[in-house]
Amino acid sequence: MTIRTLVCTGCASIVYGMLLMKIAMWSGPRNLSTAMMYSFGARSDCAVWDEPFYAPYLAATGLDHPMRDEIIAAHESDPVSVARQIIDSNTGEKPHFYMKHMPHHMIDGVPMDWAKDCVNIHLIRHPARVIASYGAKRDQVTADDVGFRQQWQVYQALDGHVIDSFDIRQDPQVMLEKLCDAIGLAFDPAMLSWPAGGRKEDGIWAAHWYGAIHASTGFAGPEGPLPTLGPDHTEILNEALPYYEKLHALRLAP
Repeated sequence: MTIRTLVCTGCASIVYGMLLMKIAMWSGPRNLSTAMMYSFGARSDCAVWDEPFYAPYLAATGLDHPMRDEIIAAHESDPVSVARQIIDSNTGEKPHFYMKHMPHHMIDGVPMDWAKDCVNIHLIRHPARVIASYGAKRDQVTADDVGFRQQWQVYQALDGHVIDSFDIRQDPQVMLEKLCDAIGLAFDPAMLSWPAGGRKEDGIWAAHWYGAIHASTGFAGPEGPLPTLGPDHTEILNEALPYYEKLHALRLAP
């Protein structure tokens, strides 16, 4: 996979040939993560990359995810090569570079040194909502699939800023303004909406996972009550909840 460079107009802040900010957004699946990628991608000054380590994760683990063979065939599956692309990335016409990452993709053998030069953000969502949403797309769900333990480990390794998807959906503009201020990036109202349909930066897995986001033109409204989970999913919830609560206590306050 190569990092696409897009034409930027009015990027007065760019230093030619230099990338000013690399943003690594860490979250598990079904966490508003694709909406956040679309939000940052709607800025004229920001290039995006969708889950660079997904293909390496599938190739190394042998897990039977939807579209597994297509993902490995279409995307770079060597984690060292992916890490090198991140380190060497220079989007040229775009001064900022946003990457959507999943903590559970960072298994043994996947380099992490590149992340020390990034602004690291940790996007969280209550595990009951994550498990219910993920379970609607896959027959079997494990604690490793939703990645709360791994997300806490990544936070411990990298520190960074925490933001809860519940708060974003309550008031997208307020929370995006707070997040941008926290990372030293000017808020852009363009982050609040995007055209319906896919982005050319979408991973090939978008065909399975991104139906709702492709039908959207902005953030969904406030979330309702927590879903009720069955016994198998409740066990996963009980394992994930302590990690979520630790991160929730560190989040940017509404």
